[in-house]
Amino acid sequence: MSDAAMPHAPGAPSLGRIEAGRHILPLRVYWEDTDASGIVYYANYLRFIERARSDLLRLAGVRQDAIWTEHGVALTVRACAIDYFRPARLDDVIEVHSRILELKGASVRARQSVWRAGEELVRAEVRIACIDRAGRARRLPEPVRHALAMILPLSSEDSHA
Repeated sequence: MSDAAMPHAPGAPSLGRIEAGRHILPLRVYWEDTDASGIVYYANYLRFIERARSDLLRLAGVRQDAIWTEHGVALTVRACAIDYFRPARLDDVIEVHSRILELKGASVRARQSVWRAGEELVRAEVRIACIDRAGRARRLPEPVRHALAMILPLSSEDSHA
């Protein structure tokens, strides 16, 4: 996207990396992410996967504020199914893996998972809808569709995120 491209500035936080058809965002678990026992509070995994989707878009050169101002649309979570297998704990270094499963006219379906040292902790399947200012479904802008297709080629359904 012309004005929506955002280069990665020196000293800026890492946007993660693309590896084997998936976006990988490393994160550290901080005290604020945990409950009193030092285990990540379940709802905070939603924050982790949201950060990963936002950074995936940034890495693809898509700014969410720009698609709102240039195209009058926003990306919003329509559905999310999440499974918790093992807890992450205070000071763990985790990775959020994101893989696009499907691009449709007005939506994107992705699988995201949280890993620690090669062990899957959490898996979510997320459906993202493209909506206009009135909240109605709209087609994904072509620059967004193209950027997502280029950075993360569609993956097979059975490969893990």
